[in-house]
Amino acid sequence: MHFKSIFNFWAHHHGLRLTVLVIVLVWGGVWGLRYHHDSVAKTSARLTTQPVDTPRITTQQRHLRKRLQYYLNHETADGTTSISFYNLSPKPGSPAAKTSLTRRFYHQGDLATSANAHTPVVSASTYKLFMAAYVLHLHRQGNLTWTPTSTTGFEEMIVHSDNTFAENILDAYGLAGINTFIGDQNWYAPVFVSGQASQTTAYSLTLALKDLARQTGPFKSAKDRQWLLHLMSQQVYRTGIPAGAAAAKQGTTVADKVGWYADTNNDAGLVTLPNGQRYILVIMTHGHMQSGFSGFPRIAKITTHIQKMVYNKSATAKLAS
Repeated sequence: MHFKSIFNFWAHHHGLRLTVLVIVLVWGGVWGLRYHHDSVAKTSARLTTQPVDTPRITTQQRHLRKRLQYYLNHETADGTTSISFYNLSPKPGSPAAKTSLTRRFYHQGDLATSANAHTPVVSASTYKLFMAAYVLHLHRQGNLTWTPTSTTGFEEMIVHSDNTFAENILDAYGLAGINTFIGDQNWYAPVFVSGQASQTTAYSLTLALKDLARQTGPFKSAKDRQWLLHLMSQQVYRTGIPAGAAAAKQGTTVADKVGWYADTNNDAGLVTLPNGQRYILVIMTHGHMQSGFSGFPRIAKITTHIQKMVYNKSATAKLAS
């Protein structure tokens, strides 16, 4: 059939031409939809199956812990620094908690790493975390009543690190009894020895913060726990862990307790990222001619490095590919 004949045929069969056109369009649409559906299904399957691949997750966790341990060993090599890192599970209901990969990879404690964390060092005012626990315990036992004076004293002890309330409690209840309470929590004891600066370990502060984060031990009261966390988030000395965490990720929040005494600068905090990831970090430093708050910028720098190493997307990139 010649080209002119074909043209005349279609010119005289307008209805047939429309029918064929519709069939072609429908077939093309069905094929395209099926192709898109298959592509989405394959992509979805890849994303949902790989994050639950336990051996791959375990291997990547081990690699990350090894890198983190190397860094902590380097920072604590001269014996003047103690560091304890403990990853908490993502905050319930947060974006991080809703993602299979992050739930598995950041399962509580799986990335915990420390260096020089069991060595007793001067606690400075981080001991007030233990005092807070003891005071809340006294209240629950009916041995301490909240008055305007005691409430203000407790708040000042945390927010401005004022010594008055803590020292009054130590005088009233005695060093031995308070040390016994601290030891009963499986925290380092004795913290208090007459005539000496109070001592603790980075690991012990981590244990106390774990109890606070998990509402266990002396922090079983939800109301007391929230009050203490609120005060810690409002404490005014924020050039250490809070500054470092915010530098690593804008919007990160920190509830912490600092301490400084002579050449000692310490910080112990609970950190929450904008996506709901959470971790505990304790950094205790001394020496190097530190005075006042001069050691806190280094604490901030260490915090930034740790947070980026553990929580930047690169930490799980190989698992998501």
